[in-house]
Amino acid sequence: MTPENKRFSTLLSENQNNNWVRAIDSSKIVNWIDDLFKILFPEKALETIQIEVLLNQNKADFISILSEIVKNKTTDAILDDAEAFYTTLPHLYANMQQDAQAILDTDPAADCIQEIINSYPGFFAIEVYRIANAIATRTPCLLPRILTEYAHSKTGVDIHPNATIGVPFIIDHGTGIVIGETTVIGKHVSVYQGVTLGALQVEKSMQEKKRHPTVEDHVIIYANATILGGSTIIGNHSIIGGNTFITKSVNPYSFVMQSNKNKVLNQLETKDINFFSI
Repeated sequence: MTPENKRFSTLLSENQNNNWVRAIDSSKIVNWIDDLFKILFPEKALETIQIEVLLNQNKADFISILSEIVKNKTTDAILDDAEAFYTTLPHLYANMQQDAQAILDTDPAADCIQEIINSYPGFFAIEVYRIANAIATRTPCLLPRILTEYAHSKTGVDIHPNATIGVPFIIDHGTGIVIGETTVIGKHVSVYQGVTLGALQVEKSMQEKKRHPTVEDHVIIYANATILGGSTIIGNHSIIGGNTFITKSVNPYSFVMQSNKNKVLNQLETKDINFFSI
């Protein structure tokens, strides 16, 4: 071994002895979330499943994962966190059903709930977020971020687990969507591919501040729109057109469209405009 390699090996050994968090078995986490989806949505299972048996096994797997990841809690506290999460599952499931129904009600390409559950990447990303958010609320740890990054890798939709998103929420197409950590989204909001709800500044000193926008109820945000800033509020019932760039608040019932520069109109002024998306 060369002196350089020996020094590098020593450095790695020192780092391992400095209480670094050991590697987490991501495949175990992926299997857990996939199994949970099969329990919640039997349409995704390849065969008839015994719900109660699988739910108990899924809960045991969750406890095992938390035990590996959470190092600052006692065994009893981890058990309490697991119990609290599985107690919230009925509520989460009801929210997921509302998301799926909202997609079915608004997307002319959707034929049935089963199609949405089995094949819509936006639906999958939303529901993984809801699970991750429920965990993050009670048990701050790496697990929620690992879950949403798994959904990100599968769908191209990047939702931070600490974002606040109302019910129902609709993502159509999905690819390229980014929703930042302090984003607040209301109810009945629809978002299309390529949308960014991001920060105006990326500085570590702003970690504890609201950096991402607020989107109020009944807003539609079309493809490739970019909305930035913690003080930016998109008023309720507004329509944000494709390719727009927004860094200031928009009043309720506004229509923002891209031209040479953003143009904000009251929706009553837009009745003769053909506004469409694919």
